[in-house]
Amino acid sequence: MVSVTELLNDPAIEAYLLRMIGEEGIELLKRFPDGGEHSDEELAEKTEINLNTVRHTLYTLYEKRLAEYRRLKNTETGWLTYLWHLRLDRLHEVIEEDIRDVLEHLDARLNYEEKNDFYICKNCGVIYTFTDAANWNFECPNCEEMLEHFDNELIATALRRRVDKIKESLGSA
Repeated sequence: MVSVTELLNDPAIEAYLLRMIGEEGIELLKRFPDGGEHSDEELAEKTEINLNTVRHTLYTLYEKRLAEYRRLKNTETGWLTYLWHLRLDRLHEVIEEDIRDVLEHLDARLNYEEKNDFYICKNCGVIYTFTDAANWNFECPNCEEMLEHFDNELIATALRRRVDKIKESLGSA
């Protein structure tokens, strides 16, 4: 199993986690006790990190399947205690899933750019599809200026390059 320290030594992984859970979340990961399960209150006490931050971080990691919990019910009070443990061994899978989601969105955008013809209002800077522009007789609905053809080839080329690079990094180019 890879340690938190080893994971955080990779700048890309550290940046990914930082974006997901913030600096205090990273601190929680660094201070998280080795082995076993820990309640959020216990983690806050041991790591000296605010309880709300601990909970927020754990739930964010849980949503990405990077933390799991086991629920215990106190038979006398009915209170539930959540015992947490990290599953950072799944981190690379989670990152790959996120990359595939991004790829899907970029592919959809590229398809949109390739299948449409665009017109722009030079006054407002708003871009319209051919269908919308034709519906307004090629006049801007905001300022009534004539719309001009917009060449989106630079956008499509940039999207194509990005899609190709992502596919290459995933080994599916």
